[in-house]
Amino acid sequence: MPDGTVLLIDDEAVLRQAIARTLELEGYTVLQAVDGHRGLESLREHAAEILVILSDVKLPDGRGLDLLPRYKTLAPLAEVVLMTAYGTIADGVRAMREGAFDYLTKGDADEQIVVVVDRAAEKARLQHRVATLEKKVGAQYSFDSMIGHAPALEQAKKTAQQVALTDATMLLEGPTGAGKELFAQAIHQASPRRNKPFVALNCSAFPKDLLESELFGYKKGAFTGALIDKKGQFEEANGGTLFLDEIGELEIGAQAKLLRALETQEFTKLGDSRPTRVNVRLVAATNRNLREQADTGHFRADLYYRLSVVVIRVPSLSARRADVPALAHYFVQHFAAKLRQRPLTIGPEALRALENYPWPGNVRELKNVLERASILTPPDQPLAVEDLPIEIQLTATPTGTAAPASDDPRTLRNVEKQHVQRILLEAGGNKTEAARVLGIAHTTLYRKIQEYGL
Repeated sequence: MPDGTVLLIDDEAVLRQAIARTLELEGYTVLQAVDGHRGLESLREHAAEILVILSDVKLPDGRGLDLLPRYKTLAPLAEVVLMTAYGTIADGVRAMREGAFDYLTKGDADEQIVVVVDRAAEKARLQHRVATLEKKVGAQYSFDSMIGHAPALEQAKKTAQQVALTDATMLLEGPTGAGKELFAQAIHQASPRRNKPFVALNCSAFPKDLLESELFGYKKGAFTGALIDKKGQFEEANGGTLFLDEIGELEIGAQAKLLRALETQEFTKLGDSRPTRVNVRLVAATNRNLREQADTGHFRADLYYRLSVVVIRVPSLSARRADVPALAHYFVQHFAAKLRQRPLTIGPEALRALENYPWPGNVRELKNVLERASILTPPDQPLAVEDLPIEIQLTATPTGTAAPASDDPRTLRNVEKQHVQRILLEAGGNKTEAARVLGIAHTTLYRKIQEYGL
């Protein structure tokens, strides 16, 4: 049975009561108003819950057609159905043009009114669901949702927020896994293009000879296997934002075509003779030094300068280790909800090890480590150092281990300790391999591990 609220605005008491009773029998809650003024007051008070506004065209204090824009302003997600005793084609056309869902003649059978209201209510429910999802997506990918307060992160966010309001091309630099795509999504959500598509393409995920067709599309018959027309990512992103990750992987020919597309906002598909026009804002990302590549001829200098209107450095996790506890807390909560279990508790020694670890894989690596821990750690036990991957265990300082006599890194003891630790990390914790590389016996390696607290 339908549920939802209908606002019924009509000054004819008998007809209004009859329509209200019919809709209530169908499961609707019906709010009634005798004129436009009271209808607008009711709409202001109940805008969030009203799905359908059923309004007479001729009201004591105005015309429903004239009030239609005010109805839509106060309740943009609601649908408006207008009723009249003397319908005309011109009024019906105007009503539909100005956003009415339908235009009915009074005296139509109750069944017809119910069918129209049902259809209007279903459309309104769908619009509410879409708006809710868009709100969730916007919150998920906003700058405020980014976890951490390290100065380098705050500076990157501040710059990105300022530029997001413009159409300027942006280049995000930073290591793999640092969160460059999250930045790009936040830029899109903070921009006037937020209600248009956000399209992401990883340039390293495609063979170089296929990347151009993926970017710009092709016409049927352009090459063997092109059986239908295909839109490229530029066309898919029309009106919105195109995010090109690992843009340094583009081959020189595609770079030239990309530069022209950025300059003219048009391109020619493979196999086509006419250009396709688009309106796209580009955000690019790289883990390379594109300036050096441009200087050495491995990347087009003119494209680099076009991309680098604004350059934002997304910091590595090792540059913001103070954010590790907050990120770890977020991830254990996230995976608890995903796995439908209690959140994992991280022991103090394990948390210290997480903070000490250099995180070469950045935030993505931390996320993967905590997903693994959430799956494998018994729910009634806190995460301990020994539950972490061996490379992270090696960064922990066991309690009770004597501190070295000197903190000077130039001492023979500290040089040897750092070398042994580095080889263990390179060997992924494999002590047999580490002993082989070091050229020492297993027993000697175990003694040094114990001596240095590794």
